Amino acid sequence: MTTFQGSIPAAIEKAIKEKISDAVVEVQGGGGHFEISVTSAVFAGKNTLEKHRLVLGAIAHLMAGNDAPVHAVDKLNTRVPS
Repeated sequence: MTTFQGSIPAAIEKAIKEKISDAVVEVQGGGGHFEISVTSAVFAGKNTLEKHRLVLGAIAHLMAGNDAPVHAVDKLNTRVPS
């Protein structure tokens, strides 16, 4: 149970775009569990761990605390635009 008000997927997308300005973000899921796909030129030359740290760091505030709106990111895809 969370006390978060509003759309959690929209909040995830907004938080990622605030940290990665050129990001194209897709969020699916609910019930605290989400799948996130992020495409950004920022990922060029970075390994998977570095890419995931960027994204998860952007949404860390949504995952903090006992009543956090995001309990798990079940799948995270990070891509460089083609």
